[in-house]
Amino acid sequence: MGTYTTVKNRILQLLGEKNMSIHKLAIESAVAPSSIKNILYGKSQNPGIVTIKMLCDGFGITLIDFFDTQEFKNLEQEIK
Repeated sequence: MGTYTTVKNRILQLLGEKNMSIHKLAIESAVAPSSIKNILYGKSQNPGIVTIKMLCDGFGITLIDFFDTQEFKNLEQEIK
């Protein structure tokens, strides 16, 4: 699994865990719903760290919480 897919899956997981809709996350994070949808549906495959930080703020978690999963720990190097 690649980095983009891992980020997308983590956002979807957190939406489920926090029982949040895309709209609610957009309000809480000050990230436009269209930007969130672009990440989730593949139009934006390289979201910036500032955007991810804003999403974390909306979820009420830290960047460390976001990336501290087995999926991120198991990611292979992108450039070989």
